[in-house]
Amino acid sequence: MSGMYEKKISKKKIVLFSVMLLFLVGFVWGSIYLKSVADYKQAVKETTFEEITLSDISDGVYIGEYDVHFIYAKVEVTVQNGEITNIDILEHRHERGKAAEAITDKIVSEQKIDTDAISGATNSSIVIKKAIENALKNGEIIEHTGKL
Repeated sequence: MSGMYEKKISKKKIVLFSVMLLFLVGFVWGSIYLKSVADYKQAVKETTFEEITLSDISDGVYIGEYDVHFIYAKVEVTVQNGEITNIDILEHRHERGKAAEAITDKIVSEQKIDTDAISGATNSSIVIKKAIENALKNGEIIEHTGKL
């Protein structure tokens, strides 16, 4: 009879150990995830913009990107005669920030990067604007559209 009792205890220990292990793994994963979220929010908060004089930018098509892990944007910016004439979003990984893609129209319309963010999509707006700035500051020029 004692052999059967020992098997029951062993099964209970295994189940208890398994539950504790799952809890520990969940806790560690949750902690890592929360740290990643905090790091992403801090990166967005610390993002700043420099004033860019568009008349100093050579005519052409420029590629730029910006990544804060949870949100990433890659853009193609066309400059002609000292103006941004077009912005295409090549890639935009976002949480709930799809609406932020309308920021490109505001930037073309206002001819400045640091426009007001799209309501409800502030973090994605910031990332897209920074990708545009990066394109114009030090992005890869993929096509010259006029004289240099």
